[in-house]
Amino acid sequence: MKSRIHPVSRPVVFRDRAAGTAFLTRSTADSDRRVTWEDGHSYPVIDVETSSASHPFYTGASQVLDTAGRVERFRRRYGTGAPAAR
Repeated sequence: MKSRIHPVSRPVVFRDRAAGTAFLTRSTADSDRRVTWEDGHSYPVIDVETSSASHPFYTGASQVLDTAGRVERFRRRYGTGAPAAR
């Protein structure tokens, strides 16, 4: 890599507030706030709303929509008659 054209990559702690977990990884992001990690060193910390620990896609807590039931409910409520005249 060419020197002086790439951002500095450093260890950073990302803390997921929704799941209450944190993970240490390398990133170019920086923060003024710091936290002491499990290894005893102090690292910048960045709070995130969602990570793989709390996102429904990764946790398997996604909701399955019952589209067939919705269609039947719509037909019962509004009927299956001819389309409205324009």
